[in-house]
Amino acid sequence: MEGLPRSSPRKGVLSRLSRPWTWSRTALRRTFQGLVALSVLPLAPMTWAWLASAAHRVTAEPGTHWTAEVPAMPAALVLGAGLQGDQPSAMLRARLDIAAELYRTGRVRALLLSGDNSRRDYDEPSVMRAYLISHGVPAERIVLDYAGFDTWDSCVRAKTIFGASRLVVVTQVFHLPRAVALCRAAGLDAFGVGDDSSRDWPMETVVYAVREFPASAKGLLDGLILHSSPRFLGRRETALDRALAG
Repeated sequence: MEGLPRSSPRKGVLSRLSRPWTWSRTALRRTFQGLVALSVLPLAPMTWAWLASAAHRVTAEPGTHWTAEVPAMPAALVLGAGLQGDQPSAMLRARLDIAAELYRTGRVRALLLSGDNSRRDYDEPSVMRAYLISHGVPAERIVLDYAGFDTWDSCVRAKTIFGASRLVVVTQVFHLPRAVALCRAAGLDAFGVGDDSSRDWPMETVVYAVREFPASAKGLLDGLILHSSPRFLGRRETALDRALAG
């Protein structure tokens, strides 16, 4: 209408720009959903490992009849856990003691020892064998895998190189869900037994448990997405067949 002042377009834009910026309800909801997704994402690999292994693992509690909960299997896969000089580390000794008990009680008939022998001066499987022999396990029931450089490699090699189909995997409780889940992802009918290291090494256990977050992410990638090949494969070996037939 004539006689009324017209507002300037430039003034209207400046007025809107000068107002304090506010979130719309849609933007707030989507941002919240995004933050929730980002917070849950790091837990997804751990959740996968726990769920995939939930019905297939037990803790080797001292003073209990834990061996009765372990299904009879042809062999146990014992995963390396480091050396102290020419002796197994404390955690590795705990794994080997569990494996020896599984053999003595007849839950398994052979032991497959998988560890790192990437250098001449570092030979996990041979040290593991010497320890088990000194604790009464016959040498002919022990098989060595010198290329178990990580959990996924050990599981895949147990099936592909050594011909295992069913086994008990032995490790610590903090590592047990990932170890069982990866062995089952590799096509093994696997059950796990774990040593509860938190009793004797609480601080070390916390450190290793925290490491399970990135390790589980790598495991999920290797086992379910990429189906990665081990660092070394090689020809089919019959050592486990002979140990089981003896």
